[in-house]
Amino acid sequence: MNRLVRALAPLALSLAVLGVAAPPARAEAPQQKTQVPGYYRQMVGAFEVTALYDGQIMLDQKLLKNASATDIQKLLARQFRVSPTPTAVIAFLINTGERLVLVDAGAGRFFGPTLGQVVPSLKAAGYQPEQVDVVLLTHLHGDHVGGLVQDGQAVFPRATVFASAGDAAHWLSPEVASRAPEGAQRFFQMARDGVAPYVQADRFKTFTGDAEILPGIAPVLSHGHTPGHTSYLLRSRGQQLLVWGDIVHNAAVQFPRPTVTIEFDSDSRQALATRLKLLGWTARDALMVAGAHLPFPGLGQVRAEGKGRFAWVPLDYAPVAP
Repeated sequence: MNRLVRALAPLALSLAVLGVAAPPARAEAPQQKTQVPGYYRQMVGAFEVTALYDGQIMLDQKLLKNASATDIQKLLARQFRVSPTPTAVIAFLINTGERLVLVDAGAGRFFGPTLGQVVPSLKAAGYQPEQVDVVLLTHLHGDHVGGLVQDGQAVFPRATVFASAGDAAHWLSPEVASRAPEGAQRFFQMARDGVAPYVQADRFKTFTGDAEILPGIAPVLSHGHTPGHTSYLLRSRGQQLLVWGDIVHNAAVQFPRPTVTIEFDSDSRQALATRLKLLGWTARDALMVAGAHLPFPGLGQVRAEGKGRFAWVPLDYAPVAP
């Protein structure tokens, strides 16, 4: 081999003198162009919380209300974002040591091929759908219930599904649906389709109030985005995490300008009041937050930045504590 290299050296020099470019170097291995599995773990006391990536949707800034298009564009640009904005959809799996609890189920097949990865993410994280004991829904929008069902069958065959009575009374009511605009009919249909096999099996339950549903997991009323939108507060060994659902859809805009609402809000005034309340609470108490539409893995804290302004502080990557 060394003799061959020495023999070819004069040829390479001659080509360089003549201006003939040498062939481009090739990488020793092809590019993989794949990503790591879509899960991330965080311990909260004795609870193991796993963020499960469902995929992303593109949200147009036209969906954002209560601010000018120019102001929204400036806020997006400050975070190097554009419109439409890539927006994560995330579910959260909680292993309490006694039960396996899923908060929201992602979109399943309801919103196209860029979503529907909760089950693959769950399996990559070391679990199986058959192991899930309880599903807690923050609300009944399609990107939170679509992953409950596939081809009309329950994806989580052993699980009991819980939703607030207020959300169930709205989204599952034929009477309410009949009064809704034609463009909203599909949202009602998605809610019905998502929970149908659990209703048929008598494994769909509703709740009111803020009493613990399971030991260490209590609902937090956060209505506005939907009539019964609910967050969930986890408590274990002195640590806490608020899984807040859809309090924020666009982190680049709604943290610095929380008065911005989104077209999907059932009651935009109540949604705004709820967002201000929860941002103030989580910032004041340095409470850990998990958000369904925050940048994956959607875990971090809220920092106050003056009157009525906030910032998102994501958690640093770290190994799970033993």
